[in-house]
Amino acid sequence: MCGALLVAREDVGVAKTLVIVGAGPGLGMGVARAFGRHDFQVGLIARNRKTLDALVGDLTELGVKAAWFPADIRDRDALASAITAAGEALGPVDVLEYSPSPTGPITGAAQTTVASAAAQIDVHILGAVAAVGQVLPQMRARGEGALLLTTGVSSTVPAPFLANVGMAMAGLRNWAHALHAELRPQGIHAATVTIASGIVPGDEVMDPDVIGARYYDLYQQRDRAEAVIGDPEAFRALVAEQVAGHG
Repeated sequence: MCGALLVAREDVGVAKTLVIVGAGPGLGMGVARAFGRHDFQVGLIARNRKTLDALVGDLTELGVKAAWFPADIRDRDALASAITAAGEALGPVDVLEYSPSPTGPITGAAQTTVASAAAQIDVHILGAVAAVGQVLPQMRARGEGALLLTTGVSSTVPAPFLANVGMAMAGLRNWAHALHAELRPQGIHAATVTIASGIVPGDEVMDPDVIGARYYDLYQQRDRAEAVIGDPEAFRALVAEQVAGHG
């Protein structure tokens, strides 16, 4: 189930564990490196074993203890098994970060069908519900933990050309805020990160490592339910331009 668990840095005390569901070389690795710098162990979950193996290798070179656990988010049993395996290999999951890329057709508002909406809801909402449900009982038992759920700017700015994705992202964002309110008194920090731009290596705001540092800051700021990265107003202007151009 998991890739070879690689040698970690020598830490004082018990290291905490971050599990990233939907890990990739951009955003996911930025988050992994940021938490790794703070002595977190990292479990990566995604579909492609070859890619995962390379990502774990990159983290290991940085001195971060990491392992991979292949699973398709849409296969709930496989996802549950991967998260369970991560906990067994690395220790209890202290932070769950959920950030799969949109898969399947992306449809305009009037072109959205039951099937196209369901495809995005399946990945972004139901996958998140399944992942959170796998780690939440142990977090509640310990009275601590963090859930960081990633959405895109279409969760807050309606975009006709991202209609079915926006539907799912908005639902996930709403649920993250509800989790924040309900779980905060129990010692569990739930929050959402809204990404309002593309991932741009070398950019002062959208570089993966800069974004990863924002995730770590949000993890520490337990009174906050959301962080917005990028410029939603620039996206709003883009949407207005697109709408005007097709008017």
